[in-house]
Amino acid sequence: MGERLAEEVRQVVQRRRNLRKISFVAHSLGGLVTRYAIGKLYEPAMDETSSCDIDKPSDEQNVRDVGKIAGLEPINFITSATSHLGSRLNKQLPFLFGVPLLEKTAAGTAHFIVGRTGKHLFLTDNDDGKPPLLLRMVEDCDDGKFMSALRCFKRRVAYANVTYDHIVGWRTSSLRRQHELPKLKLTANDEKYPHIINVDKGNLEGHRQEGSVEDSLADSYEEVMIRGLTQVAWERVDVCFHKSWLRYNAHNNIQVRIHPINSDGEDVIYHMIDNFVV
Repeated sequence: MGERLAEEVRQVVQRRRNLRKISFVAHSLGGLVTRYAIGKLYEPAMDETSSCDIDKPSDEQNVRDVGKIAGLEPINFITSATSHLGSRLNKQLPFLFGVPLLEKTAAGTAHFIVGRTGKHLFLTDNDDGKPPLLLRMVEDCDDGKFMSALRCFKRRVAYANVTYDHIVGWRTSSLRRQHELPKLKLTANDEKYPHIINVDKGNLEGHRQEGSVEDSLADSYEEVMIRGLTQVAWERVDVCFHKSWLRYNAHNNIQVRIHPINSDGEDVIYHMIDNFVV
């Protein structure tokens, strides 16, 4: 899917020669598909030699200025309810209720239901002896310049359902470790955005990833992915449909999949629009 998306973007850019900037807004699995696609679309500047080397500190703004996506200036990279850390870890797939036996069974059988995507989400793929794809997507590798591509965007935003999302857990969609999840009231103070209960502008983590993914496989998969993805700053927007009459459909409400069924999520869309950088 990522390969097809990348090709579609190339075709659109080729047809519309007046384009100068590019942004992506993705929901659920689409966030992972888009992260793969931008890794394929990344174009370094002619004079870029070491500015995207993750082992060398550099000013993020300077790095963003040199790289492009499909020849365009990357601005916004926004995901909502996306399994950035996959679905294999505890409570990352909430409808399994955190029961270890169910989670283990799901990891071994998901590919029968959703094919190759199931292996990717549960990190059970090992194509040609390589680490799972989601692990490869937290660094630059032969498959794509995934982190260089993410780093180029002016801003990266992760919208995440705090609760009531039975498809994607809060931890995986907000790119946080368990102990980093904030203790929040389930109601918002801003009447304009009644379902936005927390906005964290985010900062770079205090440490950089050491070594390659292969060197880190002894660590928890979750830790490897978080450490890789938080080499760049993310804004995190926590969403809760606690007072919604269809709160248990939070996974679709967050993007208003069908109107008016998911219309309670309109304020989340307006929040995206109001904060969109052009």
